[in-house]
Amino acid sequence: MLPFRLYLRLSGFYLFYFAILGVLLPYWGLYLLALGFDPAQIGELMAIPQATKMVAPNLWGWLADRNGQRMWVVRGACLAALLTFAGVYPVGDSYLGLMLVMLLFSFFWNAALPQFEAVTLNHLGEQVQRYSRVRLWGSMGFIGAAVGAGWLVEDWGIGVVPALLWGLFAALWLNSLLVPEQAAPPTIRESPPLGSVLRRPAVIAFFTACFLNQAAHGSYYGFFSLYLETIGYSREWIGLLWGLGVAAEVGLFLVMHRLLPRFGPRRLLLTALALAALRWVLIGHFARELPVLLFAQTLHAFSFGVFHAVAIHLIHRFFPGALQGRGQALYSSLTFGAGNALGSLAAGYLWQGVGPVAMYDLATVLGVLGWLVAWRGLRP
Repeated sequence: MLPFRLYLRLSGFYLFYFAILGVLLPYWGLYLLALGFDPAQIGELMAIPQATKMVAPNLWGWLADRNGQRMWVVRGACLAALLTFAGVYPVGDSYLGLMLVMLLFSFFWNAALPQFEAVTLNHLGEQVQRYSRVRLWGSMGFIGAAVGAGWLVEDWGIGVVPALLWGLFAALWLNSLLVPEQAAPPTIRESPPLGSVLRRPAVIAFFTACFLNQAAHGSYYGFFSLYLETIGYSREWIGLLWGLGVAAEVGLFLVMHRLLPRFGPRRLLLTALALAALRWVLIGHFARELPVLLFAQTLHAFSFGVFHAVAIHLIHRFFPGALQGRGQALYSSLTFGAGNALGSLAAGYLWQGVGPVAMYDLATVLGVLGWLVAWRGLRP
């Protein structure tokens, strides 16, 4: 059984990490707009963290796997992110200055989570199915930060956003100092070569399905708010709908430790991909019907919650011992990096050329392709 004090420290890291995301996603673009940047410049600056996510996790994962001290890497990355983000104050409204700051802080920040995932799974050991009970605090952090920052921005103005983010980076670093390193058990056999693992058909199918699923989410993460606003939803309703999706995800994480041993990772992954495809159809074609849209948002529990929990479980199985860091890094870079970036880019072109519904038609197709790949490649 995981000691309660250790549970609090592991959960605290996820809470602060995703609280940063809860401020960054909804409010950083507004802050850049207030500095006088046009939408194209804002889009370029917001794309930088996605670009570094394709590279940074793999470099830091290689370092962590080589020296075996994952928490040393996590603490160093968190401290470096804290120090480099402070550069937003001296650079002011300089486009090149902000580009450099976002490049540096995201290079370090994006390196921390994959290695901490490996640390968490090592601490859990045979209780790996309880990962979701720890990870749910990340979702709670996102909701709390997004709502709380909204109140502060309304009272104090958008200029408070950098200070909020810097404070959360500081809290993340301090929390990382409290988490102990977990050495790999001595009974683990020598890890196989990384190349031989990556050539396994099941691993190829797994990463392909992950990429397709996250690319399908590009229309959601990048354009969901704008899409709803164009069809008449108020910003209050848009915020509530975002919150509903994350709340459903939290509820799923609470029971995931029971679902995983009962149904198995393959069946859950296929269910998540099928319901994700259904979700994009409903959002794309029936978003004007509020009851349908509310139901579609609850499916976030599957399209992200179930999928992510199963993915972490499978990575822990596919990449044993010293390969865990690079396995987590590959998952981060191929899905949340390349998948999200390319999905968002394709969605933007489709919106401009064909219309917003076409974005979710593409997402549906990607979801179906992901299901077929997983069904064919991940054998029971």
